[in-house]
Amino acid sequence: MRLSHLFFTTLRDDPTEAEMPSHRLLLRAGYVRQLGAGIYSLLPLGFRVTKRVEQVIREELNAIGGQEMEMPVVHPADLWRETGRYDAIGPEMARFKDRGDRDMVLAMTHEEVVADLLRDIVRSYRQLPMIVYHFQTKFRDEPRSRGGLIRVREFVMKDSYSCDRDDAGLDVAYWAHHRAYTRIFERLGIAAIPVSSDVGMMGGSLAHEFMFLNPAGEDVLVLCEACGYAANRQVAPATTAVPEPEAALPVEEVHTPDATTIDALAEFLGVPTSRTAKAVFMVTGDGRFVVAIVRGDFDLNETKLVNAIKATGGLRPAQVEEILERGMQAGYGSPIGARDAVVVIDRLVADSPNLVAGANRPGYHLRNTNAGRDYTPDVVADIVNVREGDACPDCGGPVILRNGIEVGNIFKLGTKYTKALGAEYLGEDGERHPIVMGSYGIGLGRNVACVVEAHHDAKGIVWPAEVAPYPAHLVALGANKDAQVTEVAERLYAAAAARGDAGQVLYDDRDESPGVKLTDAELLGMPWILTVSPRSLAAGGVEVTERATGARTVQPVEHVTAFLEGRAATPA
Repeated sequence: MRLSHLFFTTLRDDPTEAEMPSHRLLLRAGYVRQLGAGIYSLLPLGFRVTKRVEQVIREELNAIGGQEMEMPVVHPADLWRETGRYDAIGPEMARFKDRGDRDMVLAMTHEEVVADLLRDIVRSYRQLPMIVYHFQTKFRDEPRSRGGLIRVREFVMKDSYSCDRDDAGLDVAYWAHHRAYTRIFERLGIAAIPVSSDVGMMGGSLAHEFMFLNPAGEDVLVLCEACGYAANRQVAPATTAVPEPEAALPVEEVHTPDATTIDALAEFLGVPTSRTAKAVFMVTGDGRFVVAIVRGDFDLNETKLVNAIKATGGLRPAQVEEILERGMQAGYGSPIGARDAVVVIDRLVADSPNLVAGANRPGYHLRNTNAGRDYTPDVVADIVNVREGDACPDCGGPVILRNGIEVGNIFKLGTKYTKALGAEYLGEDGERHPIVMGSYGIGLGRNVACVVEAHHDAKGIVWPAEVAPYPAHLVALGANKDAQVTEVAERLYAAAAARGDAGQVLYDDRDESPGVKLTDAELLGMPWILTVSPRSLAAGGVEVTERATGARTVQPVEHVTAFLEGRAATPA
């Protein structure tokens, strides 16, 4: 591809809206352009990178028996109603009516479609097991898009689905995908680690996320360097030691003016935060008012709370009016005297005697509150975040917390969707059985961004060879003044074109200054920069720069030609 014909433009200054290196560099180098919040166009360079990533994924899925297909982006809402997810999923699902006044949705994922196909196609156990996959556009109306391609609303995802006779078959397919994902991320140059995770809206019995450690990641990971334990903090169990038992003391009301936070309360009373109880007021998507009580030295884990009460439609913070209606007071709240509320307390609160809690009137708290005596919880569960230095649930050593970006996920769905849709097969025993499913996703754009996060420097992107849009960037310097430079550069470009694809090299034939051309070559990030100039020809050929290391050598034109023709592994 001649750069003079390429549909792109570079930016000399960093975009003000770009928060992360990948966002900044993909915009600056002309790989993507933003159309709207969380909606991006892939320009030709970005499209080529994405297709390279797609091919890596395709090869590894094919290697475990995957069959590629394609499923629609637009689904009838009735299909999602059959599984119950139409009403369980909140506003992140895009809903609309077609011209026939039928309810439709934009695909967030394709479990329903696969299960529908299974009930139509699979009849006998002889047709199982199988793995199907596709690369397809998804739409999720994220409330806050960020990080360029890291969190978007429209994106292409590889989702694969395993279909088995029983749980034993699902186990084989699940771990086959686990190994395939490990190979995929190794080939992409992303150091992704698998962590235990919440099944979320997907449901099922087991899930892992593959996480790329990055300070800008929105997920917090709980890791143990001693034994290798790894989990998303959403599901990591809290393992704090149970306090020493104490006799329950009488409740005592104390005046605590302006002590509306746990830190202010603890300072005012001269007690540690571990001797306080913190109330968090939430409302579930199905309309229940929830009072969650955690000890003051911990934070509420909303995912654990959702799972503890089996909330549908997620959670939102309660409004002040809603809190008052139920006899409680924001800033001075507790379940004591509350009405029409689901009371959920953390296990540690249940085991911690004589805590300071809100009195449910402004400016007052209660000393020596005890769960079970002073109020009755509806649910007792682990609902707090693990903290740095807490005990590892496997070995007891201290855990560390790190931020991560999810680059892939795998789920054991079981029969959640096939039972709902009646996708069954006739077994060897002559009985009908629900097909057992697994679901496995990788977002292409997010992985492109994470490759850039892992491979860049102060000058620009440094693409690994496996995913680079072009293996080399050919730069002609002084071509308008030196006929020999033009002749050699054109001959090298023709050598690449002779392979049947002129795109095997990106050729900067523009009438620009050497500084602009070399700066752009480093910004765009191809693995090799091949510079033809009067100086390089005088030194014996083509200056070959390895982008990752900056190492420069002058190589004979014949050797560089052999590389472009595919007869040499590298030009150096």
